[in-house]
Amino acid sequence: MRSAYRGGMPSPSPDLQQLAPSLYRLRIPTGSAHLLNCYFWLDEDGVTLVDTGWPDSAELIAEALTALGRARSDVRRIVLTNFHEDHAGSAAEIATWSSVEVIAGAGDAAFVSGTERGPLPVLTDLEKTIHGEFDEPSHGPPCRVDRVVHDGDVLDFAGGARIVGVPGHTPGSIALYLPDADAVLTGDAVAEFNGDVILGVFDTDREAASRSLAAVAATGAEIAGFGHGEAVVANASDRVSAATDPFAPAG
Repeated sequence: MRSAYRGGMPSPSPDLQQLAPSLYRLRIPTGSAHLLNCYFWLDEDGVTLVDTGWPDSAELIAEALTALGRARSDVRRIVLTNFHEDHAGSAAEIATWSSVEVIAGAGDAAFVSGTERGPLPVLTDLEKTIHGEFDEPSHGPPCRVDRVVHDGDVLDFAGGARIVGVPGHTPGSIALYLPDADAVLTGDAVAEFNGDVILGVFDTDREAASRSLAAVAATGAEIAGFGHGEAVVANASDRVSAATDPFAPAG
């Protein structure tokens, strides 16, 4: 198995941050990608993993579980916020560790499972300065999807984790509101960049992505964990409401 660093470099110690009593952020080492994260929710009866990093991130996630006093066999569910390789990349491998339920948004499920090819993002000129044009959709290894979810669905952890539909980054992007932590995990609908909360970049439908910011803000969450960037641990919904768009199209 390759290490958790892309390119075969040695794996570092897991970079974990506790956001709430049962909620932890794991930083996934990346090359050019900005501060990639996945998240752990710890229950007495198991662990929920929100996103899985790159296809070579499974070993780092296993190390993080050990650091948290858990094991691979404790993973009960994986929730994928979008189909892109940096979020769903290790899902197929981790799904073999135990009796794991894999959950994805209805609009992305076929892309996660590999039965369809997902759309390419439409880059603004400013986005092209930080990433070249995409030649292929950013798929990870195909992974089965056991449960397809829609906006408003509730999952059995964190006091009734609520699915928030946030299409735009991908057609089926989802966020999760976790009542027991008053936290929202936004996937790539929102990001933190250089201290600012911003609209997520590299969207397939930028107008839809912009509208989805309101759905994230409407959770009223105190804490926000993003797919990319540092978490916000106070007044998160207000920060999302005021999110900027530094990579917007000119004019």
